[in-house]
Amino acid sequence: MRKALLLFLTLWICAPVLRAQTIETPDQLYGSLFKAVQLSGIFPDNKTFVDCIPVTSPDSIMLRYAVAQQQPAFKLADFIKASFLLPDSGIRAATINGQEKSVVAHIQHLWNVLLRDPNMERPYSSLLPLPYPYIVPGGRFREVYYWDSYFTMLGLEESGRILIIENMVRNFAFLLSHYGHIPNGNRTYFLSRSQPPFFSLMLDMLAKHKGDSIYVNYLPELEKEYDYYMDRSAGTNHVVKMPDGSILNRYYDQDDIPRQEAYKEDMAVAGKLPAPAKGIFRELRSAAESGWDFSSRWFRDGRSLHTIRVTAQVPVDLNCLLYHLEKTIAKALQLAGHEEKARQYTQLAARRKHAIERYCWSAKAGWYVDYDLLTHQPSASLTLAGMYPFFLHVAAKSRLAPVQQVINTRFLKAGGVVTTLKNTGEQWDYPNGWAPLQWVTIAGLDNYGARTLAKKIAERWVRLNVQVYHHTGKLMEKYNVTDLSLTAGGGEYPTQDGFGWTNGVLLRLMAQYKISE
Repeated sequence: MRKALLLFLTLWICAPVLRAQTIETPDQLYGSLFKAVQLSGIFPDNKTFVDCIPVTSPDSIMLRYAVAQQQPAFKLADFIKASFLLPDSGIRAATINGQEKSVVAHIQHLWNVLLRDPNMERPYSSLLPLPYPYIVPGGRFREVYYWDSYFTMLGLEESGRILIIENMVRNFAFLLSHYGHIPNGNRTYFLSRSQPPFFSLMLDMLAKHKGDSIYVNYLPELEKEYDYYMDRSAGTNHVVKMPDGSILNRYYDQDDIPRQEAYKEDMAVAGKLPAPAKGIFRELRSAAESGWDFSSRWFRDGRSLHTIRVTAQVPVDLNCLLYHLEKTIAKALQLAGHEEKARQYTQLAARRKHAIERYCWSAKAGWYVDYDLLTHQPSASLTLAGMYPFFLHVAAKSRLAPVQQVINTRFLKAGGVVTTLKNTGEQWDYPNGWAPLQWVTIAGLDNYGARTLAKKIAERWVRLNVQVYHHTGKLMEKYNVTDLSLTAGGGEYPTQDGFGWTNGVLLRLMAQYKISE
């Protein structure tokens, strides 16, 4: 811990200098080599190359590449292996036989497998150093991820690992102080976006163990996060002015280039559009900021990825999270003795709540939805994002009855609740279920007194997780909730195991509802 603190202080002192330097992403460092590698297929996953660490400077590598590629016997794969250290494959997380170890014992083991030490800065690595230990999701996800971490913390809290929760909060506070926002993950190529803002909910969790002083201690960081989403700090284009003059927000990545970690896939999507495919890369990136990459939720035609329009939607989940952030800032200000400013944030939260009710409730569907800025109507797409108003106490009590009806008749499946009602082959669509959305749904129902339905969903989800674990020895990133003989399917990459938020939600649900293996 002492070493971590010293590292943090060093980074803090050097922050003004570091911020003044231009952070270069792998595509900027390696130019033509980057494109050649990402389009070549030598790594099945584009994320592999951008996580590699060069053994010499990028300039040296590019000089050698310019010469080497002219040689008749040149092999790109051999050149890369000689010039870079390849990242950890993440296989270690799946070394326990599921038939010999209980799922709870397995998760306790996995916390140590997924734990990463504080990072020292390595020249030209895409990894952004963090001053305290943290938990990674697992598999291809070798770094901390923002919204994943809240759901992982649910299990860490259940395991009594409060120190690692506090360390992760400290890391996120460091990122906010250093970069003005919490990136998608601690990689240079993630700096153009954030993810759903769960920092204020993390403070709620930590305050249960450390007291309300936590809110005051992290007030500057809470305000920085709010500034980022309200376009006060960098003109980030997250703010949307609604027809009645009220203010809501959207997801909006700052870059309009292919994602470095999915370059080949993004270029393929752009290839389906008339040239020039203006704006498509920002839309793909903005879906990554939402965490829902990808889903029919964002598609103009409801089916095809190339019709994605994330920035034309006012997302119900994001605005509920920002409502919670406003309420949390008001609480922190009040505790700090700033009564007038606290009242201002309370009023902002009340206005947002009213706007969410006005623009995101669909009386026709009996469900909360995103608001479509192109049609000026609530979206026709029903997704589990519609449970955030219950999760964060935004929903009117009168909404519970129709929402329960929709869950029972449309979303509830044998293994839990399904993410959307459309099967497009994308991973954030039917038939997949995800731990964070199970928790949001269950906790939301419980908040409003629908405990029987909440428990039913919890029992089905836990049974599916445990069943897959005993068959495979793994805890997955996502699951097929409609066919219990399968694990999952759909998306840009193979099913991952590990897995941070699955572990967290599973442990919490088993304890809360007294569900045994």
